[in-house]
Amino acid sequence: MTATPEAPHPPPPANPELPDGVECEPRWPWWFSVAGFGAAFVATGILVLPILLLADDASSPAVTIGGAAVQYGTFIAVAIGFAYIRLRPRAWHFGFRRTRFWPALGWSALGFVSFFVLSAIYAVALGMDEEQTTLDDLGADESTLSLVIAAALVIVIAPVVEEFFFRGFFYRSLRGSLPAWGAALITGGVFGLVHLPTGAAAVPPLIVFGVILCLLYERTGSLYAPIALHAFNNTLSFLIGTEAVALSLVLGAVTIGACVLVPRYAWRAAPAAR
Repeated sequence: MTATPEAPHPPPPANPELPDGVECEPRWPWWFSVAGFGAAFVATGILVLPILLLADDASSPAVTIGGAAVQYGTFIAVAIGFAYIRLRPRAWHFGFRRTRFWPALGWSALGFVSFFVLSAIYAVALGMDEEQTTLDDLGADESTLSLVIAAALVIVIAPVVEEFFFRGFFYRSLRGSLPAWGAALITGGVFGLVHLPTGAAAVPPLIVFGVILCLLYERTGSLYAPIALHAFNNTLSFLIGTEAVALSLVLGAVTIGACVLVPRYAWRAAPAAR
């Protein structure tokens, strides 16, 4: 009998390191992060200027809340707009994708404990007692309505929008050209400096927090874990700063619960995280 030639082996997959069903994330160029942040900063200034000019008191809580709303809306629009330069953006391009619950919970817990310990060491070593002025600027102590608006902004809106822009867009753009630590350090630095108006003493811990959130995103492959950790931290800060226990816990539970349930039911068509 004559041996039949063996069939040639099929070519290897294009991305052998990725499991079945996982697509590559978009490789936005690194300069998207710089240009996007600059565009968001300039656009926010232009859009907020009329509010400042028309307001009787530029430092009033209403102006602060209006400015924050404009800033957050601008950050979202800029991130989506830059993403459109390369391809039509999808939610999972920014990290809105499923991930394994228990590993995500474990990494989140490690991230929070690390941040808490480092923040405590920083506060004790430098004897810093300066507090952030965010709650005062939002008028959280002026009325019940102001308290509820401030809580929604701090506990719900800020974690979602800031993680969308800084981790889902800014960090993701840098990550295409830099290693995780490099991209995380730059993103964390910018994230902390953005919060400079709330108090200079809070900037170093927030830089550390920004780095931890980047690494959490890197380890889980999903933006839901950083949003949940961010919301958990803000819930504690708001609760301590206002003593509005019920309001803080309800909004915190809603935000964190959404981070657990939404990816399991709303994004079935999106590829799962690595």
